Amino acid sequence: MSPKSALKAKPEPAPSKATSRPALLLAWYDRHRRRLPWRAGPGQASDPYRVWLSEIMLQQTTVKAVGPYFEKFVARWPDVTALGRASQDDVLRMWAGLGYYSRARNLYACAVAVTGEHGGVFPDTEEGLRALPGIGPYTAAAIAAIAFDRRTMPVDGNIERVVSRLFAVEEELPQAKPLIQQLAATLLADSRAGDSAQASMDLGASICTPKKPACSLCPFNEDCIARAQGTQETFPRKAPKKSGTLRRGAAFVVTRGDELLVRSRPEKGLLGGMTEVPGSDWVAGQDDATAKRRAPELKGLSRWQRKVGVVTHVFTHFPLELVVYTAKAEARTRAPEGMRWVPTATLAGEALPNVMRKVIAHALDLPPGRSS
Repeated sequence: MSPKSALKAKPEPAPSKATSRPALLLAWYDRHRRRLPWRAGPGQASDPYRVWLSEIMLQQTTVKAVGPYFEKFVARWPDVTALGRASQDDVLRMWAGLGYYSRARNLYACAVAVTGEHGGVFPDTEEGLRALPGIGPYTAAAIAAIAFDRRTMPVDGNIERVVSRLFAVEEELPQAKPLIQQLAATLLADSRAGDSAQASMDLGASICTPKKPACSLCPFNEDCIARAQGTQETFPRKAPKKSGTLRRGAAFVVTRGDELLVRSRPEKGLLGGMTEVPGSDWVAGQDDATAKRRAPELKGLSRWQRKVGVVTHVFTHFPLELVVYTAKAEARTRAPEGMRWVPTATLAGEALPNVMRKVIAHALDLPPGRSS
């Protein structure tokens, strides 16, 4: 740790306490570990496929949201070879609704690589894992620790919170990440690295929560600098978030009897490869008249009707507002080039991102949360 970085964290308690932290953490974990569908039971070996799949799904998503998707994936593709032999379209359809769709494309690319280049066996080192598509430093460390018991500490948001409070790290995120990484490594036991990592995650998820942490139940409750100061909820320190500029656009929902006009988005870029209804570009400051000029052209189309209200959605870097227009096409009307008709009864099986599900529900007056 550099002298400059060291100044950002308060002095550690007595060495005897520091050396006992890994043991305290594991003892707590052995009593209170969460039961998760991808987690091996006590004394059981972890399945690298399940560990990898869960870690990709859990990026920027909650455990509660991931559970049903994980169960569906492993039921259909029980191992990485089965997933690697699937089609990307099928993977995107199964992923639809989980968000951050680049993860699904990377998931598929990684499965193909492990199947074709590694004989269906995941590399067991951080370096080998990082060479695979879609696996960055955190995910590589998580898989290496949990699946292969490599002595490394992955640092997710839960662990950042635990460590920043335990050591009262004053430096703001994201600049504090290297320091937190070094401090988190001190929680690793000499053995059971995977359990040390999962214990730290569970501690942050169930005890050291963002608001109202249950400090009296924490194994570090006598050793936490932030608790001693009464400043737990102020950590980790974070720089103010910059909100993105509002973008606006139009979505065009065309029905032909019981069918809906859709197209696939380009493979690269936001929501790459996903299914959408035709629409305009999403641009800051765009007016409705300009957006409407991007409406699809079909013969015999009824007059466009604008739905009352707008559909709103928030992406990572910007909020979005879409006005929605509806129209009806005559029977046997051909879809424009690059588009296709799909039965509304099968929309649940399409790779529709959440924003498109909102648009379709709004256009067809479906109950909230339904697009079929």
